[in-house]
Amino acid sequence: MTQERDIIFYNGRIFTADSDQPYVNTMIVRNGKVVWVGDNPDAERTDGRWVNLRQKRVLPGFIDAHMHPLHLAAVSEQIPCTPPKVHSIKDLQEQIKWQADRQENNDWIQGWGFDEGKLTEGRTPTRWDLDHAEAVIPVLLTRTCGHIAVANSKALEMAGIDKDTPNPSGGQIDRDEDGEPTGVVRETAKDLLDAVVPETTMEEDAELLASSSENLLAHGITGITDLMARKIPTDDADMYSLAQRKGLKQRAVLYYLWSEIKDNPNIGVERKDRREATHIGGIKVFSDGSVSGRTAWVSTPFLGNDDNYGISTTSEPELLTAADAAKKNGVQLVIHAMGEQAIAFIVDTLEHVNGWLDDAPSIRIEHASFPSGDILDRAAEAGIGIVTQPIFLYAEIESYLNNLGSGRTKSSYPIRTMLEKGMQVAISSDAPGNAWHDTVDPFVGLKGAVTRKAHDDTDVGQNQRINLETAIVLYTREAGKITRIPDVGQLTPGYHADFMILDRDILQTGPEELDNVRVLQTYMGGELVYEEETAGHKG
Repeated sequence: MTQERDIIFYNGRIFTADSDQPYVNTMIVRNGKVVWVGDNPDAERTDGRWVNLRQKRVLPGFIDAHMHPLHLAAVSEQIPCTPPKVHSIKDLQEQIKWQADRQENNDWIQGWGFDEGKLTEGRTPTRWDLDHAEAVIPVLLTRTCGHIAVANSKALEMAGIDKDTPNPSGGQIDRDEDGEPTGVVRETAKDLLDAVVPETTMEEDAELLASSSENLLAHGITGITDLMARKIPTDDADMYSLAQRKGLKQRAVLYYLWSEIKDNPNIGVERKDRREATHIGGIKVFSDGSVSGRTAWVSTPFLGNDDNYGISTTSEPELLTAADAAKKNGVQLVIHAMGEQAIAFIVDTLEHVNGWLDDAPSIRIEHASFPSGDILDRAAEAGIGIVTQPIFLYAEIESYLNNLGSGRTKSSYPIRTMLEKGMQVAISSDAPGNAWHDTVDPFVGLKGAVTRKAHDDTDVGQNQRINLETAIVLYTREAGKITRIPDVGQLTPGYHADFMILDRDILQTGPEELDNVRVLQTYMGGELVYEEETAGHKG
């Protein structure tokens, strides 16, 4: 629909994320896109609707380059296993009992977000802990990283997991000294339980996703990604399109799981049209697990277990085959890798594969927790991009210290070094896959990147600090580039007028206030799509 008049946003403190013109006070929008930015245009020669920004700080809309929106929406309806509600296994049991008492049927009880590093017992709950709370209804609690879960005995029985069940390739069923499953399943072993959890319909998923849109807008998020998109039994591209018809406003890029498409890796042309609000941007492969869950493929064993180097979850032939499929489809290959060995394995395998995309890295490493300097040099030379998450160190410091110690923790997620080596980098949340109570909050990630301190003020490596302007750019302009969403991430002529207005000028107040920032308004295409109803601090 053609806009009748220009919209002139004036009297603001606009950070454009454009390095050639980063700070302006006025922006003119026409038909949803920015056509002019600068300072104080001649009012008499500019006809249109004028919007006074009242000296508020304006940022481009955040593009979360690695997240799981449907999972994020789903866990909002599950038992919260994080502070402030849960601090112990006893608290978990109380939450399970509360849920069982209010249910009218024997539907599965699910929970999300436990982190043994934050539990007073300092250990992962077991099937017997869950049985004590509920033995009749199947219970499944997923760890904050999303790579590990714990089930009660009823759920294990339904999944057919017993003493004789072998570990699947790339996964592990934890067992006690008698060989009995403890209820804890890691990596691909979690799929055994996921397979028996009742499936939701496409209509239900679309409704749930659409209902989450306002929460994302309340965080200034205008672009999203789904790094675990399914194609079987239904195609998530269809589900996201339906969600947008139902009210999902964010532009969305989906990355098919390799396991979903490897038997038929042809992605239709219409699915890859980047002009569409939903499109397929890549293929996703896992090469290891998580640091906090002790399943990342590391070169030095996790503390307290000299035999645990994590889990390798892919192979050289699989990576090369997936890369070939991505090239033939003209999309990105994105690979989950946290540990040193996993990152080195990817670079060793793919550094000599010629890139096939002209406008962005053909190959991305997701997370890249522990890259060595040599591996980063080679990855930079090969044009490999990185999407990483400073919120992990900020939110999960207890597990990182327990699993790695202070020295290795401080050397993780070396964003400053990545940038100095000329790599294309974006930062994101991996929501809901982190241990913060508000997993998708970009401002917490910004604070972690800028301060290199955890939520409890633990130093996590001051030599890897970056300044706030750079951090914002990595969450906006560079995230737009690395996800290949057209014309997003900066407020400059030709780009979509997607932006937020903040309650404070974060470029003046200092990083210590970042986790308290509120988004007052969010605009997409120059039109107001979210406005805060009540003023109150987060949390």
